[in-house]
Amino acid sequence: MTAGISLHVLMKTALLMVALLAAPLLARATGSLAGPAAAITLTDARGKTVQLAGPPQRIVSLLPSLAESVCALGACDRIVGVDRYTTWPPALAQLPRLGGNLEPNIEAVVALRPDVVLISVASRAVQRLEALGLKVIALEPRTHAEVHGVLRTLAAMLARPEGAEPIWARIERGLEQAARAMPAQARGQRVYFEASRGPFAAGENSFIGETLARLGLVNIVPAALGPFPRLNPEYVVRADPDLLMGGVRSLGESREPYPGWSPLRAMQAGRICRFAGAEADLVIRPGPRMAEAAMAMADCVQKVYP
Repeated sequence: MTAGISLHVLMKTALLMVALLAAPLLARATGSLAGPAAAITLTDARGKTVQLAGPPQRIVSLLPSLAESVCALGACDRIVGVDRYTTWPPALAQLPRLGGNLEPNIEAVVALRPDVVLISVASRAVQRLEALGLKVIALEPRTHAEVHGVLRTLAAMLARPEGAEPIWARIERGLEQAARAMPAQARGQRVYFEASRGPFAAGENSFIGETLARLGLVNIVPAALGPFPRLNPEYVVRADPDLLMGGVRSLGESREPYPGWSPLRAMQAGRICRFAGAEADLVIRPGPRMAEAAMAMADCVQKVYP
């Protein structure tokens, strides 16, 4: 009887050990038989519905701010090609350059076999890429709210829906920190921000204009003119702002930006924030580095309002 019980116990123990050893193998086998990743449905800035078979593994980005956002969401390694203007993060420097964001090299894009192409709404290549069977998501954030929305869309695309909110919270904290760094004498000062040569201005309702407002500055370009209107230089002369801001490519390193601007009070007082190189790119890109852009603006204001 005792021997029978011992044999029974030994058999049960052996079977249990076999089951425990087989469990990981069974789990792996079950996993290998699992179905494909769930399809992802997104709506881009055109209002167009785009369906992906799953999170894209090969991404082409044709707008710098979109590449920066994908990287901020932890998927830099999935980007296989970028436009010529993408400069950050440095990890993207070695990737194929696919031309301008408005008129990219279509053949080069197709050759990379992307699962999805991220592109500007204004690009003339959107329909051509779609006609070739590529999945295209057109996005172009122009306000803080739209930057937040783009982060959410890209996070959903990457199947990381929780990823956008920590980034946005960091941006908000950074904007508050930059506002606190502004000198008291600069608050309420009237500012003109040149987004690019033309002059193309950053209006009140652009992401740059919203950042300026967070810093306590007053934009001379009202929302009624649009986010980035092209102005006659005489408009700025009539408005006579207290402070000028823009890239060196627009405002120049030391010269008068446009004929007739010498009498401006900002010119006379030397209150000009000229951003060069990587900093110039930073302040005009609506993406995850907007807090750093705000701090760059605040740092310059501190220097011209000592």
